[in-house]
Amino acid sequence: MQGLGFRFCSVTREAEALAKFLGEGLGLPEREMPTDSDAFSGAVFPAGESWIEIWPEGPEMPVGIMWQIVDDAADASAEQARKNGLAPDGPTDAYGDRIYFLKAPSGLPVSLQSKAAT
Repeated sequence: MQGLGFRFCSVTREAEALAKFLGEGLGLPEREMPTDSDAFSGAVFPAGESWIEIWPEGPEMPVGIMWQIVDDAADASAEQARKNGLAPDGPTDAYGDRIYFLKAPSGLPVSLQSKAAT
């Protein structure tokens, strides 16, 4: 595995307040988010290859947190995880990424993801 970056994703009822805390309060730069409405739809705060994602709770976005590991080859990393006794689910291709899902011993959801082959 060649870790390229880490992402922290939080889906919370307090998403808008958390985004204001990070952006306006702490001054973290925020990625421009395309939207069709004035309602808060989420925020991304990049830092190199890593970032923080904040999303409001919704029908397909249950409250929770996830650690995302950005990798150079998610397929190979998932295979390595299987050889070491772990059981990644996937792959799922979404948003241009190849993604595998696991649960850490603490119960924290973790994903391994890399750019999907084109």
